[in-house]
Amino acid sequence: MARPVVLSDASPLIALSLIDRLDLLHSLLGRITITDVVKSEVLVGGTKPGQAAIAAAIKAKRIRVIADRWPEPKLPELDEGEASTLRAAIHPGVRCLVLIDERTGRAVARELGITHTGTVGLIVQAKKRRLVPSARRIFEQLLAKDFRVAAEMIREALAQAGEG
Repeated sequence: MARPVVLSDASPLIALSLIDRLDLLHSLLGRITITDVVKSEVLVGGTKPGQAAIAAAIKAKRIRVIADRWPEPKLPELDEGEASTLRAAIHPGVRCLVLIDERTGRAVARELGITHTGTVGLIVQAKKRRLVPSARRIFEQLLAKDFRVAAEMIREALAQAGEG
């Protein structure tokens, strides 16, 4: 079975780039695809932390940028990056995995029948595949960079990673 296209919203890219672990995406999933709307969210100009790593990944073609050419469904409850990612994911004939962190975005993905995971799930997978020695350490680094995630979700993830 062919690998699915992996579409990412901004949050997982930003979170992993802030702790210099954007490499985990490539190691776990191969090439990532983002819409031009998500690109504009993650590369806002200036020198925000993580932007250089994301720009380098785009230049190295580890992150591919596609046009947001699907106007429907509107998905008004989501920000434009999340909406463009989910619209691309429901494009006919393309099997996708969507990387998305925000609760509302994940709920809409579920409603649309889109397979999805987020930063927390990626960290669990990285630990299970021995790409990181400690999921707990990665979560500590993310929390130190103001990544917001429920404590219960981290507890569950640590248990799944064998660190509970």
